[in-house]
Amino acid sequence: MISKIYKTLLKRYDKQGWWPITPPGHVEPVYDKGPRTAKQKLEVCFGAILTQNTSWKNVEKAIVNLNKHDLIEINKILRIPKSQLAQYIKPSGYFNQKAIKLKSFCQYIKDNYQSSLELFFEKTIKTLRRELLSIHGIGPETADSIILYAAAKPSFVVDTYTKRILSRYGSISKKASYDEIKELFESQFGKNSQVYNEYHALIVKLAKTHCLAKYPTCSSCPLTKGCKKDY
Repeated sequence: MISKIYKTLLKRYDKQGWWPITPPGHVEPVYDKGPRTAKQKLEVCFGAILTQNTSWKNVEKAIVNLNKHDLIEINKILRIPKSQLAQYIKPSGYFNQKAIKLKSFCQYIKDNYQSSLELFFEKTIKTLRRELLSIHGIGPETADSIILYAAAKPSFVVDTYTKRILSRYGSISKKASYDEIKELFESQFGKNSQVYNEYHALIVKLAKTHCLAKYPTCSSCPLTKGCKKDY
């Protein structure tokens, strides 16, 4: 069933091309198809942290501010006063807490990997995930986002959209845990970062287009056939 949903969504929406990279001065995301530079990888890490409890549109504004002030660099984030960093990322919401989270992430990479994401990303998925989860402010979804989109390693990202859609469709229980849902996807597709990337993006697309939290537009939804519409 998980595989069928993926094929249906891909047919309707086509490839989404995530993760968005936003250079200085750009309002719309630029979808980077090739290998990411070290700076872009760090930008993705920052984006994964900043997108907690907010929309990507708000994160974009914060990322543009960080680029504008040349702050997509671990040591520069550590040097800048927390209050000033918080103002730059204010559009993302919860900016004081997120400033601390960015600094905690950067401090960990500096202390353990000589400020090198490349050294960090050489670790296995299991080690990366364990270490990321040990950093203040990084939970399972953020950790998996960093592993999948920045490290380009296969670790499926589960978000509220995933749980909403699959529980309505009857593929999972509403009480299913993060790790149970993650295992469901990974057991179906094996270690395939490209599919994980695309599937997660397609789920977000469906959730924002049809499967809304309230008042979903079921009649035109590509998954309406077979959906239990339990909301």
